[in-house]
Amino acid sequence: MPRVLVVGQGAREHALAIALAKEATVWVAPGNAGTASCASNLPISSFDNEAIAAAAYVNQIDLVVVGPEMPLTLGLVDTLVTRGIPAFGPTREGARLEGSKSYMKEVLREAGVKSAAFAVFDDPSIARDYIISAARPLVVKADGLAAGKGVVVAQSTAEALEAIEQMMVKRVFGEAGARVVVEEVLAGEEASFHVVCDGDRAFALPPSQDHKRIFDGDKGPNTGGMGAYGPAPIVPPALAEHLIDTVIEPTLAVLKRRGHAFKGCLFAGLMVQNGEAHVLEFNVRFGDPETGVLVPLLDGSWFELLHSAATGSLASFKGTVSNSHALSIVLASHGYPAQVRTGDLIHGLDEVVDATVLHAGTRVHADGGVETTGGRVLNVVGVGESLEDAARRAYAAAGKIRFEGMQLRGDIGARALRR
Repeated sequence: MPRVLVVGQGAREHALAIALAKEATVWVAPGNAGTASCASNLPISSFDNEAIAAAAYVNQIDLVVVGPEMPLTLGLVDTLVTRGIPAFGPTREGARLEGSKSYMKEVLREAGVKSAAFAVFDDPSIARDYIISAARPLVVKADGLAAGKGVVVAQSTAEALEAIEQMMVKRVFGEAGARVVVEEVLAGEEASFHVVCDGDRAFALPPSQDHKRIFDGDKGPNTGGMGAYGPAPIVPPALAEHLIDTVIEPTLAVLKRRGHAFKGCLFAGLMVQNGEAHVLEFNVRFGDPETGVLVPLLDGSWFELLHSAATGSLASFKGTVSNSHALSIVLASHGYPAQVRTGDLIHGLDEVVDATVLHAGTRVHADGGVETTGGRVLNVVGVGESLEDAARRAYAAAGKIRFEGMQLRGDIGARALRR
């Protein structure tokens, strides 16, 4: 039986561990209260390249699957590959697609991929002058990693200037905000498009749609994601095929030409309007919460898919995507996404029978129960023959779970359901 090490501790890693545990022996570093039920948790930081490589060697690991973006940008895959350990994820250079938005825009321009017009600034005073002279809505993005929160869609000049103040002057995102990218606002509807790549080829997973705002109706501050569903009808099969031809393959070609063949998950954040798509950003790993809905929509072996990508043999993979639908609801802590309260006991987990509960910010309490440890606590995933069926299962299951101050949106998938 294959031996797999999954790096990370969120719902994304729990979803992957569940899928991989069907055909492999799985370890997760560091994992959470949920991964402990399907794998062996290792008390290793996902940022400790040497410790992860040592654990992979000691446990005779056949494949390391890197979940979060930060270990990728820190070169974890480089460390593993130099030791002869197959790893799913891009090298440090490939991870720059997510680690630097200005670099990503350069690659998009070289590949001829449609994206928003942009300008890059290292000096806040010059950025302010640009924004004042533009006098129109703009998007201000921290260049580096900011846990999915370093983007401000400014509806006024004052709001854009405040974003510059927070990112570049006050450094609320640390060095990630030392440089900013200022973009034109694109109209349309956002979607997530994930493909698994082996450096030359790509296997497309069903398009999905995330819900970023904390409250129903897409109101309130941005979060890391409050739920997702797939497949998303805003990206029909014909458009998905077009994206492979005009976005994914040209991007892979540019990266290979630069000497950084991309192996791993390439996740394009899209803005779709009138059947056309522009790329808002690239991520270099599976999305979270999107992974929870992507995992059950693959008919085939998750180990074979990830291993063939890591070893450059994706052409031999025989899996397909299913005709099912999946919907995931995030249950978040009191105060999220601002001042998060932790340590609340979670009740009702053993009452869920018709859905999958993915753990994110959890740990086992001293008395054997499970308590909250972060902002996004659990993802509840329903799968069905229709989106309505998937939503019904997910919301029925979410209604059985309780913890003090629990937050959830009641409108995940509403756009698709209205269609």
